[in-house]
Amino acid sequence: MDRVANFIGQSSAFLDSVERASRAATLNRPVLVIGERGTGKELVAERLHRLSPRWDGPLVTMNCAALAETLIEAELFGHEAGAFTGATKARAGRFEEADGGTLFLDELATLSAGAQERLLRAVEYGEVTRIGTNRPMRVDVRVVAATNEHLPRLVDQGRFRADLLDRLSFEVVTLPPLRAREGDVPVLANHFGRRMASELEWDGWPGFSDDALAALDAHDWPGNVRELRNVVERAVYRWDTPEQPVEVVEFDPFASPWMPTSAARAPSRDAGTPEINRDSPYLMEGAPVVEDFRAAIAGYERQLLDAALRQHKHNQRATAKALGLSYDQLRHALRRNGML
Repeated sequence: MDRVANFIGQSSAFLDSVERASRAATLNRPVLVIGERGTGKELVAERLHRLSPRWDGPLVTMNCAALAETLIEAELFGHEAGAFTGATKARAGRFEEADGGTLFLDELATLSAGAQERLLRAVEYGEVTRIGTNRPMRVDVRVVAATNEHLPRLVDQGRFRADLLDRLSFEVVTLPPLRAREGDVPVLANHFGRRMASELEWDGWPGFSDDALAALDAHDWPGNVRELRNVVERAVYRWDTPEQPVEVVEFDPFASPWMPTSAARAPSRDAGTPEINRDSPYLMEGAPVVEDFRAAIAGYERQLLDAALRQHKHNQRATAKALGLSYDQLRHALRRNGML
């Protein structure tokens, strides 16, 4: 499936950013794509290329953070044989490979000062020089760059060239995080769920239960769409009754009663494993005298669950957070007490 088709969303914040990218696509100008991890920066770069007059040219991608600083310039601009140790033959750089098309530079803020200087010349004059030679060559490349950093702040800190930022920021497309895309979580969840069900060869897609959808919608999604896809696909493949709506969603794949001791001493604090609220109004003030300990505990647990559910208008996600439980732990407690 073409990834362009996976641009899913209906919120105004999302559609506005897509519209901005679409308008900029037709111009032969650099574009900066800004967004948190998992927001779809590479998909925007692909859209910019496919909707441009360069659509039939190459789209070359380079993750600037994936290479050692000493190799970035050689990777970008190429090198001649013998230019440095290990360079046994000449090699074209990414700019040459992208000639006539688009070069997408991901994690732009990680570029070294030297690479930034050479990149500025390439963008400004359309010329690149391989390492090991003084002969510049002309290239026709449109640069699209992406980062999750605030580049003007890096300029103030002396970590990014102001003139390079000026040259690259003809248009800036800022992608909203998933938590700001109102109404998009259920749409995306059902899209990824339906796709996973098809991969598992289910007869159909039963959807998510109301409680599961509420839990998905209430999550903060620090990993944005990429995290949502993983959570949804994991929930679907673990579900054993494909004829019924998926009810169980596990946000933290590392959550386990058998996690290593070191991890248990320092648990991750996210929406899947919330911190216990010591100020909760449900905590017992005293220790009454009882004759049947187990019955008393079971009775108190039912009262606590009932009171918490009523206070939070039966929103199970909010109830779990108030009680210091994960969503799945709350569901288990409700089933154990015959309340689900």
